[in-house]
Amino acid sequence: MNPFKFQTVPSLVVEFGAARRIGAILRERYTQTRLCLVTDGFLYKSGLLNPALASLAEHGWQVTVIDDVVADPPEHIVLEATERARRAEAEVVLGLGGGSSMDVAKLIAALLPTEQPLKDMYGIGKITGQRLPLIQVPTTAGTGSEVTAVSIVTTGETTKMGVVSPQLYADLAILDAELTIGLPSAITAATGIDAMVHAIEAYTTAHLKNPVSDMLAVKALDLISRHLLRACKDGSDREAREAMLVGAMFAGQAFANAPVAAVHALAYPVGGIFHVAHGLSNSLVLPHVLRFNAPAATVLYAEIADVLVPGVTGSAEAKTQALIAALEDIAEATCIPRTLREVGVKESDLARMASDAMLQTRLLGNNPRPVTEADALAIYTAAF
Repeated sequence: MNPFKFQTVPSLVVEFGAARRIGAILRERYTQTRLCLVTDGFLYKSGLLNPALASLAEHGWQVTVIDDVVADPPEHIVLEATERARRAEAEVVLGLGGGSSMDVAKLIAALLPTEQPLKDMYGIGKITGQRLPLIQVPTTAGTGSEVTAVSIVTTGETTKMGVVSPQLYADLAILDAELTIGLPSAITAATGIDAMVHAIEAYTTAHLKNPVSDMLAVKALDLISRHLLRACKDGSDREAREAMLVGAMFAGQAFANAPVAAVHALAYPVGGIFHVAHGLSNSLVLPHVLRFNAPAATVLYAEIADVLVPGVTGSAEAKTQALIAALEDIAEATCIPRTLREVGVKESDLARMASDAMLQTRLLGNNPRPVTEADALAIYTAAF
């Protein structure tokens, strides 16, 4: 066996309704009083956070709510949020929301105690200092950001950069499926497929693949594939919601240690240029990247097929084709867009997208098959 290491958050709470007693959960661990809660405006105004805010107040937490996080958060949002948290003299940071809220929470926790600028943190292992105590609570089952050491920032009009550092692992992740009850079907589908992509790419990554990440990826795919359509069909299906949340977390733990590859690399230009949600961007290119990768990853794809489509027999190639067809069927059944043209991409945009995808060297290097700009263009053309 090749040597490997595995890292994840040191503590998890998986409990339906945990957000309603989050003040007590945190008080068991921390003596501080000033807490910065990072979320988005919709969640805050919807009242979904009110029980959590009431619990925090009940247990002596002085809460500053930062609710201006947006999808694919740009640098200025991160920096302005950090300044607000600094003025409030925040001692603890709580990310409560989707992946963007949790990503911003990570960076606030890392930036507050240091003078290191954000621009010097981009890349792998660039954070030099320690961070404030950090807790993450997801409200979607997809990104796995609650258990990863990655934060993605929009750095220009269409470009993104990642901060990857062990300091970004939270101290505690709280998974409360009650927060995901009633999540719209389209968001459930896109975030769920996003989590499946995390698991598939972790299982087939060219670097750092290991037995622990494999085990988590397989279990993630099992849970999500059996419960995604149920969660889409009935937003109040508690069993399905809990399975989706745990599955997304397992996928997050997998790809935090066995990094993702070309699906994400080709999804980034879709999101960056056309402001398509990250999970949907992944879904749009997923089957076409898998077809491209098949010559180099057929054996691994066949092993995944045994989980997703267990009744399929035959050669590894046949199982791979069944896997791709099953993933396409899931996208069709959830009624999310399935072609790039449906999200506003024009054929004349494809060359620019292929060029932009080549900038994602951190991700492309993990792909089981090398990807050239011509390859990227062919994949986009197939997805168009």
